[in-house]
Amino acid sequence: MDGRAIYFDGQTNRKHDVVLRIADRIEIVEQEAVVAHWPLADVRRADGPPTALLRLACASALPLARLEVEDEATKQAIVSHCPSLAAGRGDGSQIARIVFWSLAAACSIFGLAAYGVPAVADRLVPFVPQAWENQVGEMVDRQIRFLVGGNACGTADGQAALAALVGKLKSAGGIENAHEPLVVSSKIPNAFALPGGKIYVLDGLLEKAQSPDELAGVLAHELGHVKHRDGIRKIIHDGGTSFLIGLLFGDVTGAGAVLFAGRSLLDASYSRDAERDADAFASQTMRLRGRPAAPLGELLLRLPGAQAKGSLGMLASHPLTQERLEALKKNQGAVTGAALLSDGEWRALKRICRP
Repeated sequence: MDGRAIYFDGQTNRKHDVVLRIADRIEIVEQEAVVAHWPLADVRRADGPPTALLRLACASALPLARLEVEDEATKQAIVSHCPSLAAGRGDGSQIARIVFWSLAAACSIFGLAAYGVPAVADRLVPFVPQAWENQVGEMVDRQIRFLVGGNACGTADGQAALAALVGKLKSAGGIENAHEPLVVSSKIPNAFALPGGKIYVLDGLLEKAQSPDELAGVLAHELGHVKHRDGIRKIIHDGGTSFLIGLLFGDVTGAGAVLFAGRSLLDASYSRDAERDADAFASQTMRLRGRPAAPLGELLLRLPGAQAKGSLGMLASHPLTQERLEALKKNQGAVTGAALLSDGEWRALKRICRP
């Protein structure tokens, strides 16, 4: 007799509408072509949640191959023709093996994500050409502007004051590849660096900063990330992790990795080591200018109240710890240099988005 069923071939999760021809064996026919045949003696009931469906497996077919039969007449024909239908039922050895190897594969992927990807990212960064990093930064830039939700702004005198401040920090830190910061009109208090050296300063941070030293500390910290190429390292790390997790759940194309990696530059913190190294760079740069580094920590301490306004705030991407605060205070030198900006320049910078 012939009967209809749903067939899973054990290689993909696609459902196949098939016809079963039951005689001396079960032939599985799809669009008039025989795609598989199961010997009657090898057909077994397959374990599954209790339903009206008859689920079947075959001892000589692929382990995950299944038939699902709903038609009562077809079910009765299978029951009457397959002598070993109940053989092995209740024996969970095959299921146990599948579960074991599935868990082993999942643990391997998570292990690679936790330990393998960070090690690979650290070793790959020195071999990434600067030109390629610049291209990655340009691709991420459009996504960043969409996530931030603000427009670039700047008055002539405010831009001049910002350029003067950044120029002094770049000169002290020995940095050549960083672009002038781009100020964006946004209430979110944040600043961040993209691969390739582009630095964003959100106007919400300028509103919270009370002195040029506080803003300079933030900018010096971001220049530290540029100097150490932390942005491209983070993209390799988070993109690779996202790809592995996507592989585990079926996103083998890694399409989600690109979006995840771009957003991770905004709302996920750098590693503890990267933050500590950027702080050390900021402290050294400010010390070379004869200015204190502790105002960076003082600014971050004032941000928790503003943090609730958006998940992209400064504390989300650069969480302040007591260890970091103490290190900033300890590593700063004596204040021997002149102010980084005059009072007029500082006022112009504060009004850069409000002419």
